[in-house]
Amino acid sequence: MVYVRKNVSKLTRTERRRFVEALLELKRSGEYDEFVRLHIEHFVGDGDRGLRAAHMTPSFLPWHRRFVLDMESALQRVDPSVTVPYWDWTRDRSTTSVPWTDDLLGGTGRPVDRQVMTGPFAYRTGNWTITESITNVEFLTRNLGRPRDPIDLPTRDDLNWALKDPVYDVAPWDSTVTKGFRNKMEGWGSGRVVWRNHNRVHRWVGGVMLGGASVNDPVFWLVHAFMDMQWQRWQRRHRKHRYLPAKPPGRGSAQYGRIVARHERLPPWDVTPDELEDMSAIYRYA
Repeated sequence: MVYVRKNVSKLTRTERRRFVEALLELKRSGEYDEFVRLHIEHFVGDGDRGLRAAHMTPSFLPWHRRFVLDMESALQRVDPSVTVPYWDWTRDRSTTSVPWTDDLLGGTGRPVDRQVMTGPFAYRTGNWTITESITNVEFLTRNLGRPRDPIDLPTRDDLNWALKDPVYDVAPWDSTVTKGFRNKMEGWGSGRVVWRNHNRVHRWVGGVMLGGASVNDPVFWLVHAFMDMQWQRWQRRHRKHRYLPAKPPGRGSAQYGRIVARHERLPPWDVTPDELEDMSAIYRYA
C-alpha cells in the first residue's frame, strides 16, 4: 500500500506526538545514532579522496532518497502509522512557526552556546544526548536565521530556478557546476551567492546542521523529504530527462571512480540510482 508523506504544518496533534515518540525511541535504542554515523562516513567532498556518493555529486538526490526511506522504515517498525513529514520552507519561514514548536522540534538555541532549550530534543530533557559527532558537544545546537548575520530561507523562485533546468547534472559532476538541476538544488555556489536551496536551509538552521553530523538535528529528515519532493516535481516536469551520468567517466577523467553513474551500485546499499528514480509504488506527497 502506498503511504503518504505530509506537510509538517498539516500534521494533527496525534501525528506530531507519534512522530516525535518514534524518533525518541530510535534514539533510546541506539539506532538513530547509526544513521548519524552513516552520514558522517559518506560526507565526502570535492577535495577529499575516494568516492563521493552523498554530497557534491550526481547521486546526492538518490542517496538521500534511500537514506530517508531507511529512516522511515525504522520509524515504522516502532509505529506503523508514522511517515517522514516535509518542511516547506518557502511557506513556513518564521523562527517560531512549524516545525519550531514545543510539540515538534523545539526552537532555536540560546545565544551563549546555541543550545536548544525547548521541545522534546532539548538536552536538558535527557532524551537527546549527542554521541556521534565531529565535535565534543553533547547537546543539540541551532541558530535559526543567524540573527547576528541574518540569512533568509530560499524562496519559491529559488526552487523554480532549479526546477526549470531540464538537465539533471553536468560534467565535472561536482560542487563547481553552474548548470543542471542537481547542483542548483543541492546549492553549492560561488561569488555573491554562495549557498542556495538545500545548502542555504542548512545554513539558516545553523548549529549541528552545518556539518556532516547534521543528522543529529531531526529537522534533517524534514528538509530532505522536501528535497525529495522537489526531485519528484522535476521528474514530472522533464519526463524525457533522467539521472546523469548514464555511464561512468573513463579512466582518463579526474572523476573516474569518484561518482556513481546511473546503473552503478550506490554505497552503502546494493541499489542503483536507476532503481531509485521511481518511488510511486512506495509513497507519495500530499
